[in-house]
Order: sequence, then C-alpha cells, then structure tokens
Amino acid sequence: MAYYLTQASYSPEAWKAQTQNPQDRSQQISGLLEAAGGRLIGLYFAFGEYDLVLISEAPDNATVASVLIAATASGAVSNIKTTPLMSYEEGLSAIKTAGSINYKPPQ
Repeated sequence: MAYYLTQASYSPEAWKAQTQNPQDRSQQISGLLEAAGGRLIGLYFAFGEYDLVLISEAPDNATVASVLIAATASGAVSNIKTTPLMSYEEGLSAIKTAGSINYKPPQ
C-alpha cells in the first residue's frame, strides 16, 4: 500500500462548531479511510497555512482522492494538499535506478 501526507484547513464554520462542541474527528476520518480500503496512521493539528495534517495508507491514489473529495464536499475542510510518499527503501531504489539511466538533456 502507498502512503500519503495530506494537509488541510478547517472552514470557519467547522472551527465554530469545534469550539462550541469539541469532537475527536480522528475516528470518523479513520472510518472513512477504512471503508475505502485504507488506514489512518496519524492525525495532527498544525500551525500556519494548514490546520490539520494526516498520514494515511491506501491501495492507490483514487482511494485517497475519494475520501478527501467526500470530506471537502461536506464543507468542513478546504485548501487540501496531498503528497504521495515513498518509503525510504523505495526512494533509495529509485536513486539507484536513476544512476543507471543514461539521460541526455536537449541541446
């Protein structure tokens, strides 16, 4: 399975709802991912451009996209950015393979 880093912002309405009735949303996010065949690895609050950061695992890009589209459609989150991640071992393998490719830039 592939890993994903997702950053998102709460909408003002979602912040208002949370301050009036704080809720642990990790169970809901975890349930959405599990229903789609994925898994929530971690959910964090963040300071700055994004309010939330989550690390997830899923079989493919479409699985993660479907969960994030559903969350965005609810109006609770916006400004979503997802970065596919490679394990360190996968990255080293890619670097080793790149070293054996003879690429010549255009002249």
